[in-house]
Amino acid sequence: MHFESPIKRRHSRQIMVGNVPVGGGAPISVQSMTNTETCDVDATVAQIRAIADAGADIVRVSIPSMDAAEAFKHIRQQVEVPLVADIHFDYKIALKVAEYGVDCLRINPGNIGNKDRVRAVVDCARDKNIPIRIGVNAGSLEKDLQKKYGEPTPDALVESAFRQIEYFDELDFQEFKLSLKASDIFMTVEAYRKIASQIDNPLHLGITEAGGLRSGTVKSSIGLGLLLMDGIGDTIRVSLAADPVQEIKVGWDMLRSLKLRSRGINFIACPSCSRQNFDVIKTMNELEQRLDDVRVSMDVAVIGCIVNGPGEAKEVDLGLTGGTPNNLVYLDGKPASKLKNDELVEELERMIREKAAAKEQEQANLIAKA
Repeated sequence: MHFESPIKRRHSRQIMVGNVPVGGGAPISVQSMTNTETCDVDATVAQIRAIADAGADIVRVSIPSMDAAEAFKHIRQQVEVPLVADIHFDYKIALKVAEYGVDCLRINPGNIGNKDRVRAVVDCARDKNIPIRIGVNAGSLEKDLQKKYGEPTPDALVESAFRQIEYFDELDFQEFKLSLKASDIFMTVEAYRKIASQIDNPLHLGITEAGGLRSGTVKSSIGLGLLLMDGIGDTIRVSLAADPVQEIKVGWDMLRSLKLRSRGINFIACPSCSRQNFDVIKTMNELEQRLDDVRVSMDVAVIGCIVNGPGEAKEVDLGLTGGTPNNLVYLDGKPASKLKNDELVEELERMIREKAAAKEQEQANLIAKA
C-alpha cells in the first residue's frame, strides 16, 4: 500500500547517544535493556549482541553496584552499539561508568539523591560530553509527591520531571532526554502529552512493567501508538517480561505499522477460513521464522484465496494468492508464477530472498550515485 503516514512529529532538540541521534527529526530509535547479571560479562555481552542483531539502536544496562560498574568497563570494550547505564540510588556509580565510555546516563529523580549529587553527575556528563536521561517512574516518585498527590498521577509525574528540568536549566545543561513512565496506559499517555507541549527536549517513550509477551505487547502498542500518532516520541523501549530481543521486534513492528520507520518484511496475511487453498497459518509461521534475518524493507502478502488475494498482491513487492489447482505469485504487482502447495514455503523463501537482494542492490546503487 502506498498511503502515506499523516503523522507530523513534534519538534524537539537533538542529542547524540553515541553515534545515534535522538530527537531533532532523526529516525525514532528502538532500544531495549539487558536482563542478565551485569557482573557476568560474557552473558551480558552475548545478550547485547543479540539485541543489537535484532535491530536495537541503543541498549541499556543496569548498573546496581560498583562491581557492576567495573564489569561495565569490560562490556563496553566488547560491543559497538551505544550503551546507556541505568543508575539508581548511588550517584557515584554514574561517575564511575562515565570514566569507562558510557554513551548515556539514566538517573531517577525519585532516588538519585539531593541536588549536590545531581550536580556532580551533570558536571561529569558535561565534561565527558555524555547525555543524560531523566527517567521519572510512577513506582518510585519522591516521597513528598506521593504525599501531595496521594497516589501516582500524570501531574505528579510531570511535577517530578520539572524539578529535574529546572535544576538542569540552573546548571545550563540541555543534553538530556526525558521519560515519564507508568504501567497504566492512561496515566502515561496524559503525562507525556502534558510535558510534550511545555518542553522541546527529546522524549523517550515506554509503558513500564507492561507485562508478559502477549499482554505487554498489547498495552505497549496501545499506549505508545497513541503517542506516536500524536507525533510524540523520539526513542522507544517496549518493556516486556520476555526475551529483550522480542522487545526490539515489537518496537520495529510498531514503527513499521505507523510508517515511521521500516526494517525487514511487512507481512500482510489473512486469518484464513474454509476458502483457503493452502494452510495460511502454517505457511506464515514458517516464513516468519525462516526470514527473520531479512533486513531490507519490503511488503509481502500471503492470502489464502481469490477474494482479496489479487487486490493485495498488486500492492506489494511479492504476493501469494491461493488458487485451484495452483497458487499464483505476483512480483511487483504482476502475475509471475504458479506454485503447488507442496513447494510453497521453499519457493516463497527463495523468491523473497531474491527480491530482497535485488532491493538491497538497488539501494546500494542509489547511494553510490548520490
